[in-house]
Amino acid sequence: MSQHPITLTVNGEAVQSTVPARRLLADFLRDDLHLTGTKRGCETGICGACSVLVDGQVVKSCLSLAVQHSGRHITTVEGLSQGETLHPLQESFMQCGGLQCGYCTPGFLMTSCAMLAANPAPSEDEVRHGLNGNLCRCTGYTQIVESILNAAEKMRGN
Repeated sequence: MSQHPITLTVNGEAVQSTVPARRLLADFLRDDLHLTGTKRGCETGICGACSVLVDGQVVKSCLSLAVQHSGRHITTVEGLSQGETLHPLQESFMQCGGLQCGYCTPGFLMTSCAMLAANPAPSEDEVRHGLNGNLCRCTGYTQIVESILNAAEKMRGN
């Protein structure tokens, strides 16, 4: 199997590696870089647990090859916090009960991060629509939506 050199930025850090052509981005992040916040759930792109940001856009890393992202900036859930200081989304998910088992939470956080970057003051309907592509089997979504709306307020300084 041929190996391909890649250079990318992950959570602000330059990364150089050599990967097989068929190496999934999810496996590269989890197994090679030990960033285990990114989860592999359905492995078909339906559940969203593997969602990461590539140049600020949500990408399902279980459907994406690592070699496709050479030269790109990738943010995983580990890259949201600043040291010990949680991102407002992470704080709000904890405060508002937006997580239960937590398996889907990294994908929801990354999707929400991109959503709030594009629309800092979404309505409840816009949040629900923006979460299309992320599944949770535990929460019923109400607390997730409340968490995102709460984080949006914090991020706007309200």
